[in-house]
Amino acid sequence: MPVRFLTALLAAVAFLPALPARAETPEPPDRIAAAWRTDHLSVDPRLAIPATELDRIRSAMRTAGLPVYVALVPRTPYLAKNRLDWPTLLHARVGEPGLYLVALADDNYWSTSAELYRQGGLRGRDLTSVRAEDKQRLDLLTDRPAPQIVRTIQHASTAYDGRALPAVPAADLEPERPHRGLSVTDKSDRAAYVGLGVGGFLGLVLTLVIALRRRSGPKSSGTSKRAVEPRNVRLKADGKIKQAERALGRLDRRRNKTTKLLDQRDDAYRRLDAARTLRADQPEDVLASAGALVLARQAERIASGAALQPPCFFDPTHNPGTVKVDWSDEVEVPACQQCASVVRRGDTPRGLLVPAKSGLLGGDRKGVPYWTLDPEDSPMVATGFGALSDDLADRITGRKEDVR
Repeated sequence: MPVRFLTALLAAVAFLPALPARAETPEPPDRIAAAWRTDHLSVDPRLAIPATELDRIRSAMRTAGLPVYVALVPRTPYLAKNRLDWPTLLHARVGEPGLYLVALADDNYWSTSAELYRQGGLRGRDLTSVRAEDKQRLDLLTDRPAPQIVRTIQHASTAYDGRALPAVPAADLEPERPHRGLSVTDKSDRAAYVGLGVGGFLGLVLTLVIALRRRSGPKSSGTSKRAVEPRNVRLKADGKIKQAERALGRLDRRRNKTTKLLDQRDDAYRRLDAARTLRADQPEDVLASAGALVLARQAERIASGAALQPPCFFDPTHNPGTVKVDWSDEVEVPACQQCASVVRRGDTPRGLLVPAKSGLLGGDRKGVPYWTLDPEDSPMVATGFGALSDDLADRITGRKEDVR
């Protein structure tokens, strides 16, 4: 008996290494891809989504005209990391064309990431361009998932077959807020006092405004200072936007993109979207055109793999600001070689001159340096066209982690 027992024990010990190891818990992308095999709407069991929300999402998926894969998941450190890469990771696991959309819940706030994958050779509009043209996208509610998901499915349908983009239902829009900007009368009154100091500003903008008020203006040449020709700036901006679009097109066509390339693409699209927004919303404004030129130029460089360069603070239509100069004791700004040489001589560069109303009735339209305008009235003035802080694109689009 002891011999038989010992023999059986040794056989069991020898057999244990051959047993299969316990399967590890699948990664979230694998779990979502597996769930999509039976239902293209995957809802994490930790989320309590009202049935009415899910019904709206399913209805939009059925009428989209293309395959739609949607995943609703709670925000975790794993999911939040490289959030924009999730549609790509999921498409790699499923391998089918269609819209791949991931919606993340963070308490009562929802954000989405989406990519549209077409069959080889099938052409259509770019999802990003459709989203950029949608003026209602920034007004969507974010405290429930359906408004953003349904709107993204509509963007994809428009990009896929050119159908018209419907209006957003009133129930999906943020409620109207009181206008907090300056009234027309206030702006007219303030225009008569261009150049006066502005109080109440914090950080770098406050320092710059105070410093600029103390510094003497450019030496008079005996001639009136004319504002820049708006048409020339508009043409430059439109040309640079097209160059950025071509650079992004080349990047989009590259296969096996690395995480670094995907980050470059997203950053370039963010700046290009802001440039398009400025040209569409303020087509005649010279400040907006100059801002679009700067953002499109940066988008092209990033999409081409070149290093990001700030604009010349004094004139953003010049070459990028590759030289740091002391504009005052407290402020250092980037400048092009031409403007930097002027500052080193102790003079003030002519800068980007823009029209400003002056005179008793505001009839005189002489050109003034853009930095003497009120920063509250324009994000281009407040950021020095991105020379003082690299958040001009976000100020323009007012992004809330939208889909790309």
